Amino acid sequence: MPGTTSQERQAIAKQYGLQQMGVRPPLGRYIRDVASRWAFIRVLGTATAYSKNQNNYLGQLWAVLNPILNATVYVLIFGILLGANRGVENTIAFITIGTFLYRFFEQSVHAGSRSIAQKTNLIRSLHFPRAVLPIAQVVSLLTTLLPALVVMCAIVLLSGLLPAYPMVHITWSWLLLPAIVALMWIFNTGIAFIVARAVAITPDLDNVIGFVLRLVMYGSGVIFPVTHYVYRLPEALQPVVGAILEYQPIGVFLYVARSILTQEPLFPQDPWMWAWAAGWAVVAFVAGFIIFWRGEERYGRD
Repeated sequence: MPGTTSQERQAIAKQYGLQQMGVRPPLGRYIRDVASRWAFIRVLGTATAYSKNQNNYLGQLWAVLNPILNATVYVLIFGILLGANRGVENTIAFITIGTFLYRFFEQSVHAGSRSIAQKTNLIRSLHFPRAVLPIAQVVSLLTTLLPALVVMCAIVLLSGLLPAYPMVHITWSWLLLPAIVALMWIFNTGIAFIVARAVAITPDLDNVIGFVLRLVMYGSGVIFPVTHYVYRLPEALQPVVGAILEYQPIGVFLYVARSILTQEPLFPQDPWMWAWAAGWAVVAFVAGFIIFWRGEERYGRD
């Protein structure tokens, strides 16, 4: 608009409801903008979930077969050959719950880390809050997790029929499984925000995430109870390391899930563990959202 000053152009833009592109909006407006696009997030998430195995012969069955095969491998190696599940009465149930739920976390981190880098053309073409992308990625994984959870519960229940293991009974606590999955979904979304910004700014970090996740898996009691091996450390370190391993987020979520589905003496119902799970979910989501929002204007430019 030739012949107008910068202040005049800003006044005209404000008059017609125009907004400046490529700047970070205030946090409150950003939250409302993301919430208003929930329908788009849901459609994008379900479409992403459907497209993943579309070209395979077994199609969406792989969403269930992959965690089953993972659990089978770990049961054979750590549960039977190595006998690493010290103090666990039902090895199959223990490892199945751990691998199914940890896979949800692991895939959420990987999907979040690539949510910005793989959508650069979309980011540069359309104006929308970039937080939509990592949220949609985790929603797509939640969509594929739901049928896998049914299979997980069936395996846990059937494992109690084997002679070597105690019976697994369906109790009222099974109704709490959706609650812990929801908390884990919130937590995973928060972590996805953090890794999305980190990898968008420093792409090399994407090559490191796999190694970090492997370390987290072995340190979270996914396939064997790590707290039983703390005694190998110096005596002065055992209480500190034991507390860290027990109350770190993935360990807490797996503890609660196992206390819901099994009657393992190692995992009694504990309200404090629920409090820890809720706390980790809220802290991760709020911190992750703010961290991601602070880099909003950089996505698609660096």
